[in-house]
Amino acid sequence: MLDLVGNKVHDESRQGEALSPFGGDPNEYHKRFYIESYGCQMNFSDSEIVASILNNEGFGATRNYQEADLVLINTCSIREKAEQTVRKRLTEFKKLKQHKPGMLVGVLGCMAERLKAKFLEEEQLVDIVVGPDAYRSLPALVEEAETGQKAVNVLLSRDETYADISPVRLDSNGVTAFVSIMRGCNNMCSFCVVPFTRGRERSRDAFSIVKECRELFEKGYREVTLLGQNVDSYYFINESNDEIVTFAELLEKVALISSMLRVRFSTSHPKDITDDVLHTIAKYENICNYIHLPVQSGSTRVLQLMNRTYTKEWYLAKVDRIREIIPDCGISSDVIAGFCTESEEDHRDTLHVMEHSQYDMSYMFIYSERPGTLAQRRYKDDIPEEIKKRRLTEIVGLQNRLSSESNRKDIGKTFKVLIEGDSKRSADDWMGRNTQNKVVVFPKGNSNFKKGDYVMIKLVDSTQATLLGQQDE
Repeated sequence: MLDLVGNKVHDESRQGEALSPFGGDPNEYHKRFYIESYGCQMNFSDSEIVASILNNEGFGATRNYQEADLVLINTCSIREKAEQTVRKRLTEFKKLKQHKPGMLVGVLGCMAERLKAKFLEEEQLVDIVVGPDAYRSLPALVEEAETGQKAVNVLLSRDETYADISPVRLDSNGVTAFVSIMRGCNNMCSFCVVPFTRGRERSRDAFSIVKECRELFEKGYREVTLLGQNVDSYYFINESNDEIVTFAELLEKVALISSMLRVRFSTSHPKDITDDVLHTIAKYENICNYIHLPVQSGSTRVLQLMNRTYTKEWYLAKVDRIREIIPDCGISSDVIAGFCTESEEDHRDTLHVMEHSQYDMSYMFIYSERPGTLAQRRYKDDIPEEIKKRRLTEIVGLQNRLSSESNRKDIGKTFKVLIEGDSKRSADDWMGRNTQNKVVVFPKGNSNFKKGDYVMIKLVDSTQATLLGQQDE
């Protein structure tokens, strides 16, 4: 399991979030579906693809699972806690089915392949199991399940990217959107289940990506985040004209849609991010100066066990190169505490890398093994829990200091901020982000700004996680 403390790799406020009907939907539906999503942003993006497929089959979304004809949970296998939560929710839905026998319950996503037998046969919690590459078959599986049969499709694909499906943006703020550019992963990191649950890496047609981003901009969206397990290895060959599109070139194509459209991306593998990508970021003001660059460990020895394919020194050189080409670039990271055989010296190496890299924020984990991973098969999870927790506490403490120092350095500076909506704490304040992906809160005052507007904000104070500002005179 990858337990999480402090800054969260998964937006905990969204875990278990139900997709809602999109505003102004003129259609009348005879059946309703309910989707609850867990895990990373890729899962939430996949739920929007599923919603589009079901809409085309005459299903409308609802946020009330008790009125749904089809209840779906989009699952994550990264953390044991998520699996426990999903099983608890499925048990609740099973009880509801006793009073509503026509209702169907299905599991989507990363847990589908690994736990299909348990969910379908042993625990009899669900009627439908669908893997991440099989969402097109969902309507047929629903028809099959309506006859009383258990319906399953967890086959992985070498070419499915859902490029022709326009996601239904059901829970969007209308300003920011996520666009999937690739699926799967070829990096066999020993602690990770993704290659086994999402299959091999394949890149989506560049034309369809640019088209989706342009349509979002025309609908009023002002920021897109290009999503992939490892976006820097994006590589698309247009067979009609033999054009090759790299990730740097894709970034440029999206940036050229409009200077008013901000572009972000996630996630980068340190071994694949190139100077071409860095120079493209530096060239275009609307490509955000922010890179999520997971390190996982600062120890070369542990990195080898993790199969990360780089050394401590190589990683630090990459950070230095980013700072050289993009001096004001925000950098965040993932850090795992207590991987197999990790020594105190290995732990100190991790703290050293964090200090050198000056991360703005990090996603910080305690390690414990996940079934089916290379680490689970090859290594013993031999670090005592109390040592893992102590090391994680030290990592979190260091990151808290680095985050506070980073924010304090911004006080007195002026940034262009994209307004995303009201502040969580007060409807009298706006909340937005600057190019470094830092949250900025400032008073609305008497201005006529609205969501989706850019505004120049001078920073006057900060907390560990938020910058506080005022409109620049």
